[in-house]
Amino acid sequence: MKPRSRYNRRHSLVSEEVRKHWCDDITQVKQYGKAFDWGKTSEDYAKYRDIYPKEFYAKLAELSLGVKGQNVLDLGTGTGVIPRNMYSYGAKWTGADISENQIMYAEKLSKSAGMDIDYIVASAEAVDYPDRTFDVITACQCFMYFDKSIVLPKFHQMLKDHGHFAILFMAWLPEESEIAKTSEDLVLKYNPAWTGGRVTRYELQEPPWCEGMFKAANMLTYELPVQFTRESWHGRMKACRGIGASGLKESEIQKWEQEHWEYMQSLPEKFDVLHYVTILDLEKI
Repeated sequence: MKPRSRYNRRHSLVSEEVRKHWCDDITQVKQYGKAFDWGKTSEDYAKYRDIYPKEFYAKLAELSLGVKGQNVLDLGTGTGVIPRNMYSYGAKWTGADISENQIMYAEKLSKSAGMDIDYIVASAEAVDYPDRTFDVITACQCFMYFDKSIVLPKFHQMLKDHGHFAILFMAWLPEESEIAKTSEDLVLKYNPAWTGGRVTRYELQEPPWCEGMFKAANMLTYELPVQFTRESWHGRMKACRGIGASGLKESEIQKWEQEHWEYMQSLPEKFDVLHYVTILDLEKI
């Protein structure tokens, strides 16, 4: 039976960021993750990157990902955005992230909300749980950084029979949003090596590395308008890998902030930025 896809399946050229979701070159993936540190921007990350609309989480629940009765592991959890926002659906969550600072914020935010979520400081490659521990493993905005040769067999072992590995991604569309394009241009002005932009719509396909371990259960793509204020969009852009988490000097970040905030003053106080969501839901075989 073919996997369900009730949303858009349009495709086009994609950014380097997206292409590496499906990259088979492990060396490229390793190199891709060296030049930034999310821990540098944890405070802004916690405040401004919790932007996924309720519809995003509702769709995960509709696909039975992260619901009551399940034990779920969220990799690259950052400040616990996915576990915290899915908590009300009843699953037992564990979040893992390589950054100690990110986990500190995740624990703080979860505790203040009265949420019983476990967190560990560990890379995806270093996470180690007994066989058949989890019903679902999620990776949101981070799978491109993982060493597939290590993590895929490990995920397969840690998942229960017919368990699910969900790769989640949501990105703004600069070719369809003048605001996103202008902001990206300013990031590239100060950090020309940044590869996280220029995302366009693309079609999901079952990756070749699934063979023998996973099969596609659901492949969904759809658009979502996300509302921002001037402050929240400015903070969201600062918290990206090209600015706040980058190797830029503090003086360079301050110059970017000044120029980007000047641009924010030309915009309405509230506005929407069109985003593109992809959910690749893989079932263990």
